[in-house]
Amino acid sequence: MGFLFRSQVWACSSVVEARLLRFWEAKNVKCGGELMWMDLLMVDVNSTMMQVTISASRFPQFREMLHAGTMFFVSGFDVSRCAQNFRLTDSSLMIRFSESTSFQVLTEPVSPLPEEAFRFRNQHELIGLANTNNQLPENDTGFELDVDIIGEIVSVKSTVCDPPEEKNRVMVTLKLESDETVTLSFFDSQVVAFHKQLEAMRVDPKVMVVTSINPKIVGGRLFLNATSGTHVYFDKKTIAGAARFYKLIARDTGLPSAAPLLKSYAKVETMTIADLSSFIVSAASQKIDFLCTGKVVRVDTDKGWCYVACSKCGKKLQRTESAFTCGVCSNSHAVGALRYRVEMAISDDAAEGTFVWFDSVLTKLHSIRASEASQMLAEDGVNPEDTGLPPFIADMEGKTYIFQVRVTAFNFTEHHKTFTITRIAEDHGRLPVDDVVNNIGFSDLCEP
Repeated sequence: MGFLFRSQVWACSSVVEARLLRFWEAKNVKCGGELMWMDLLMVDVNSTMMQVTISASRFPQFREMLHAGTMFFVSGFDVSRCAQNFRLTDSSLMIRFSESTSFQVLTEPVSPLPEEAFRFRNQHELIGLANTNNQLPENDTGFELDVDIIGEIVSVKSTVCDPPEEKNRVMVTLKLESDETVTLSFFDSQVVAFHKQLEAMRVDPKVMVVTSINPKIVGGRLFLNATSGTHVYFDKKTIAGAARFYKLIARDTGLPSAAPLLKSYAKVETMTIADLSSFIVSAASQKIDFLCTGKVVRVDTDKGWCYVACSKCGKKLQRTESAFTCGVCSNSHAVGALRYRVEMAISDDAAEGTFVWFDSVLTKLHSIRASEASQMLAEDGVNPEDTGLPPFIADMEGKTYIFQVRVTAFNFTEHHKTFTITRIAEDHGRLPVDDVVNNIGFSDLCEP
């Protein structure tokens, strides 16, 4: 029997054959993450998806049986209407487990059951659903929505450190079937689970199938957030993903794999400055972050402390008599913005290295923008780049910091031995969580 209900709410004695697609916990974040119920998504012989709920009190009775992909006999359940803002499927009805519910594993269904079911949305549909809260439950667990996407991994950015902070974030850019791109964000415990899932793989994935996402429009741009019901499937873990995977292989898009970047951010290892110098000599070229501890022994005043950056691409502008020129943007009248760039010699007693501090790190450390610092040093007829060091930068000499260092491809070349500092740890040695608002993109660090 499939899912077929016509009345309001009743105790159903019929037997349903269905496959468990996926399940997740609904927790009350205001009560310390207390479990409220379990949500299940099941599909019947007619490919009809149905939301199933198990209360927290009854959950232990069924927990060991819950395995995605398993088929079940379900009988003795209650049927009720979904809350107006709480619909995970097209159906307005949902199944609730009761005291008389029988939930038994099924090995040979009467008719073949679908192996999977997704509702993939294109960008136009995602924009239409954004900010509407249509079919979204408003409760302490956050929003849930039956919105699935499939796409090719294009790029990834992450804030995960080791040990993981309470707040972590990963942003994944996916190319949809229409060649349009969307940005998907994962938060907190989802990020750690995401990294572990990647680390367990032996190959670099190309395709992601993502379920139950929440689309948002912020500042006129579309952003997608993971929810407590989000599941991620890589490459050939699903039939739909396998079809997209082989299609990509056949046409060879030429996009480099983003998975190594993901894996490199899974853990930020501690390393001495001597080991860091040895690493770029012996290891293969890659992008990876490390934690170092060292004392500032010298500020390189010959390189200055700031530069005028292109407000569009962030690269250093060339100054002419009457304007600034950006060679990257090919703009002869570019708009400039003053940014920090300070080179320092840092030592951990065993070795010394040259490290570069860019705008975002110094601004956050001192709570003073480069433009504000230049006003403190204002001299008639003197460009900010040619002035002496601001006193708060000069005072960094002799101080010890715990900092995160980013090693990129240029560090593995013969002529580039400077390291980029990306974050500064707090007094107790833990990296602070970036002040990033949900749905707002990362700011890229760039060499001027």
